Amino acid sequence: MPSSNAPRSGDDLGAAAQLVLLDQHGAERRLADFHGRNVVLYFYPADDTPGCTVEGKEFRDLDESFKSLECEILGASVDSVESHRSFAEKHAFPFTLLSDARGELARAFGVLRGDAAARSTFVLDRNLRLVRAFNDVTPRGHAQRVLEFVRSMLESHRMLGG
Repeated sequence: MPSSNAPRSGDDLGAAAQLVLLDQHGAERRLADFHGRNVVLYFYPADDTPGCTVEGKEFRDLDESFKSLECEILGASVDSVESHRSFAEKHAFPFTLLSDARGELARAFGVLRGDAAARSTFVLDRNLRLVRAFNDVTPRGHAQRVLEFVRSMLESHRMLGG
């Protein structure tokens, strides 16, 4: 369950979009860098644990489908850049993993639980507005459910003349 200060559907991410985090290559990244693209931001507790590996592999396997919808996948946990690099290389993840070592992004999304992020996923539109939150995620099959949501979101947008 997200905290009461977590963004809600339709919310602009404000300061959260400007937080600077390092990716698995040590490059600085902000959510604001992805303005103009749909974004799936998934938080997970820890690199290379069973559930997190299943979830990451499923997002990896669907990465091209997300890309075809102009949708970026971003994974985030409180693990270090080095841990993310190893995790991404071991499982051939083609998407960005953000090192939220201080828990700032997880806190901004209301999913920081103690020293780790709760397994949650947020779908952001091209204007970085929150469209959907998936909380208390079960890893197996989750990436497919998110992909189906993104497809339906874009179809609805097209039908409305967007």
